[in-house]
Amino acid sequence: MGPRGRALPWALLLLLALRGAAGAPPSFVLVLADDLGFGDLGSYGHPSSATPNLDRMASRGLRFTNFYSSSPVCSPSRAALLTGRFQMRSGVYPGVFSPDSRGGLPLSEVTIAEGFDHFLGVPYSHDQGPCQNLTCFPPDIKCFGTCDQGIVPVPLLWNQSIVQQPVSFPDLVPLYNKFSRDFIADCARRGLPFLLYYASHHTHYPQFSSQEYVGQSRRGPFGDALLEFDGSVGQLLEALQENGLANSTLVFFTSDNGPSTMRMARGGSSGLLKCGKGTTYEGGMREPAVAYWPGRVAPGVTHELASTLDILPTLAALAGAALPRVALDGYDLSPVLFGSGKSPRRTMFFYPPSPDPLHGPFAVRLGKYKAHYFTQGSFHSDTTPDQACHGLTPLTPHLPPLLFDLDSDPAENYDLLQGSVGPEVLQVLKEIKLQKVLFEQHMSFGESQLRKGRDPALQPCCVPNCTPKPSCCRCS
Repeated sequence: MGPRGRALPWALLLLLALRGAAGAPPSFVLVLADDLGFGDLGSYGHPSSATPNLDRMASRGLRFTNFYSSSPVCSPSRAALLTGRFQMRSGVYPGVFSPDSRGGLPLSEVTIAEGFDHFLGVPYSHDQGPCQNLTCFPPDIKCFGTCDQGIVPVPLLWNQSIVQQPVSFPDLVPLYNKFSRDFIADCARRGLPFLLYYASHHTHYPQFSSQEYVGQSRRGPFGDALLEFDGSVGQLLEALQENGLANSTLVFFTSDNGPSTMRMARGGSSGLLKCGKGTTYEGGMREPAVAYWPGRVAPGVTHELASTLDILPTLAALAGAALPRVALDGYDLSPVLFGSGKSPRRTMFFYPPSPDPLHGPFAVRLGKYKAHYFTQGSFHSDTTPDQACHGLTPLTPHLPPLLFDLDSDPAENYDLLQGSVGPEVLQVLKEIKLQKVLFEQHMSFGESQLRKGRDPALQPCCVPNCTPKPSCCRCS
């Protein structure tokens, strides 16, 4: 989007893949939640979440228990999902993009779509703009707390044109739902396979919903927002069924990173996992994930290791498309979805929001074992009783690393290297160290897009020449 590179939108991205009818590949619907934790769904154990459509997907599809994002914060994790490459390779570090960032996902990067035909949504996180005095829940419940000040109101874009600023939160998801259903119906009429990327705002702060969902959840405003997200999933599944596409479409759902527990009850839950957003503990990067394809993907639960990095290679394989001629960090998960059930992924590497070559990955997972070489808290994970999660907990090196058996101790409570250590554990530690060294030898850091700085003139404004900015950027 523009000369500074691709933005990483937080809303609805659509690709219309024009392919011939002969040997047509399947269609894909990729659904991404925002700041949704491992413990937030009913199917993952939350006692009061109302998520009937996602739970139905989980019961009739393949539910993952060891699925990871590539980063504990949004911009880098989304860049990795789109490219199948760790975010450092494309320069999406350190931290996250702002509305006035000079950088973006480099145009040279090949994405899961390699050219979205249509975009409807907000081009960045919806708390990146003043939200006080805006209505988040009808009839006139104002957004809770404060969002970023000193920047333009959050815009709604159709392709590259601003159609509303500030966006009307209660009207937003019904608009997405209608557009998604129309898009699916249009592709069905024309006999065209497609990719629909629904990157939802829910359940990121500040939560919001349309009138239909206000007060409908036992879990309060967060639950209402989650219920609306679940309703959108139901609308997508219904549209596929109505248009005869249910059996020819893979629907894949996951989240971009763990919950923002600094928001307390409005911030989500990582369940029994340690910490949340911003950290390389399990709660920051292990996500709920479901693959749903009636008649193709057998219902069940898989404990195999998988990641958002694997989405691009998997979709490319299913579509019969050639892989990009670049270093990829993902694997084709077809064996997990259809075959032996065994994942080609043996390792996962955990990078913090601000990675660098000197420290390398903070943690490495090999099979069921995870070693932490560095740990650090995050303000996104404040307010929980565990001090290791908090923003003032400093960067701490560990030599030897902390080592956990995630099968028996997913909460990362019991360091295996404390006390007597048997030969099996020592061998595991040796293998993890080897895998870490080999990985770092092949990991390259591209030019940092975030270090290109910020320019207030780049903030999207529907009245470009108005004054005084940013308050004058308003239209409907």
